[in-house]
Amino acid sequence: MTRCNTRPQSRARRSILSPSRARIRSTLATIIDKPEELRELRIVHKALADINRLRIVRRLAGGEASVTDLIEEVGLSQPLVSWHVGRLRAAGLVGTRRKGRETVCSLRADAFEAFVIRERAILGLAGEGATSAVSPDESVPAAPPRPAAAS
Repeated sequence: MTRCNTRPQSRARRSILSPSRARIRSTLATIIDKPEELRELRIVHKALADINRLRIVRRLAGGEASVTDLIEEVGLSQPLVSWHVGRLRAAGLVGTRRKGRETVCSLRADAFEAFVIRERAILGLAGEGATSAVSPDESVPAAPPRPAAAS
């Protein structure tokens, strides 16, 4: 006599075969409402989220520098510095040009100003009341000192 297997599928097997409800909602939300503007902001924010990229930006704020100069400044390998410069270029924050065998990088200061304006517009902060809360002649208060580590 053969038995008919009428038991429901195991939970593990079911989860492999079908996505969760949250995954379906997330997928539908990105299909229906494509946040292209927000993705633009994300590219720049992600480019500036890395400490090594911030060190590169700080160095380039002082003037043009070759990748070799950036290697000495940041202390990373050439491929890694080039990769970081590529992320900054993709975000539109850094420009590069070739000078012989060297790649010379420069900061696009206008890109930072344009990004701030665009970000404020996208986030709805560009209205009349959206001016800075701190006037140019006021100083921003410093963060409170960190407590000393217990020994």
